[in-house]
Amino acid sequence: MTHRTLVRALLTSAVLAAGVMLAGCDSDQISLAQNAKANQPVPPKLVAAMAEKDMDLQSPILVRLFKQEAELEVWKQTRSGQFALLKTYPICRWSGDLGPKVREGDRQAPEGFYSINPSQMNPQSAYYLSFNTGYPNAFDKSLGRTGSELMVHGDCSSRGCYAMTDEQIAEIYSLGRESFFGGQKAFQFQAYPFRMTAVNMAKHRNNPNMPFWKMIKVGNDHFEVTKQEPKVDFCEKKYVFDAAKPADATRDPVFNASAKCPAYVIPEEIASAVREKEQRDDAEMAKLAAKGTPVARLNTGIDGGMNAIFASKIPEGNTGLSEGGDSQALASMSLARAPGTIPGTVNPPRPNLAVQQEEPVVATTSSTSVATAPTPAANTRVASANASDKSEGFFSSFARKVGIGGATADASKTAAPTAAAPAKPKVAEAKPQSVVRVAPKAEPKVTAKPAPKPQVATAAAPAATSSTQLAGSAPVVQTNSFDTRFSAVK
Repeated sequence: MTHRTLVRALLTSAVLAAGVMLAGCDSDQISLAQNAKANQPVPPKLVAAMAEKDMDLQSPILVRLFKQEAELEVWKQTRSGQFALLKTYPICRWSGDLGPKVREGDRQAPEGFYSINPSQMNPQSAYYLSFNTGYPNAFDKSLGRTGSELMVHGDCSSRGCYAMTDEQIAEIYSLGRESFFGGQKAFQFQAYPFRMTAVNMAKHRNNPNMPFWKMIKVGNDHFEVTKQEPKVDFCEKKYVFDAAKPADATRDPVFNASAKCPAYVIPEEIASAVREKEQRDDAEMAKLAAKGTPVARLNTGIDGGMNAIFASKIPEGNTGLSEGGDSQALASMSLARAPGTIPGTVNPPRPNLAVQQEEPVVATTSSTSVATAPTPAANTRVASANASDKSEGFFSSFARKVGIGGATADASKTAAPTAAAPAKPKVAEAKPQSVVRVAPKAEPKVTAKPAPKPQVATAAAPAATSSTQLAGSAPVVQTNSFDTRFSAVK
């Protein structure tokens, strides 16, 4: 089977390249048709796993992602028609905090339900390979939320994205490609702050994002009780899952994210199963809260997270907002093999020693405490967006043939730190720390830092501060790709 898959991929590339030459010898399109990264076959081990789980190579897929656990799951439809878990990928890096993305430049990675069609796949990503999450969806837009180019990509570098290793994104990309070849028009992407368990909901019960999380948990529950991709609609600025027309209706309900909800029903077999699950979860949450389950601390001042398997491979690595960040857990994983190549420029999440207990706005504006207290309180984290050229997405001719709308590629994002008057000593101290984490060869600089501390008392304040500026950014996407490949696939 693996041999046939490889031969088919090579033949497809050759035929499409020849078709492009006959169409006008467009060298750019020829290179896209022969893009080696995007044409990598599904690994033999993964194909074997599909066979064991009664899955076809080209059956539909579904992707689920969890920030706190720093894991991405690929589910695939079995021959029974239900979805089953194929593989779980540890996430190398994600940025921001737990919670949805709200505005351009807030460094947040999106949460919610999104649809990925062929035009959102980018074989020419600046970060190896990528696909656009489709943020903002209709719900996000109804709330006035902004942002662009929120991707799942390689290179283990994130500023509002979900970053994998190059080897991981190559696998995920190939699975999406094969599902499109098999006829799937779009695959669903579900992004959550954490696994929607009663324990996690109880821990975060005081988080201001809880109303939103309870809303998307309904979609999570629909999927878990049916193992089917939930149908997603929006009305009255909220999510609606698996809506169907009432028995006396003559046509399907029409939804508008900003308008009043039309008359609809949830199929009883789904509604009853979801209702039972929610009652069990709510009872467990109430029990945990009554027992005094500790509440997760808000505003930790850490930018994003990283799976422990990757953090254990990096000098002074830290999982940030993800789980498994204690030194003992990281030490136990240090000998385990990482799932892919970790770039030397990777910048793990770092604890902000200057964090205050107040809300982020209070901590950011208390600049006077830097001059009067040993521990600085300013935590600057500002981003700006630069517009990039927009062009039609890859697979576009294929997407048009199956009636799919392309995603809009708006702008690439670059982060520019802004600081108050005491910013200069911060930068001077932050650079050596960043080098130590990225490149082992800079370790000698670490030994030089403890010496000045007992001599100069004022040096302690800058040393405790670490810059929130991360290496890497959202990919500069050129989505005018793979037109020729799918123009030949009718």
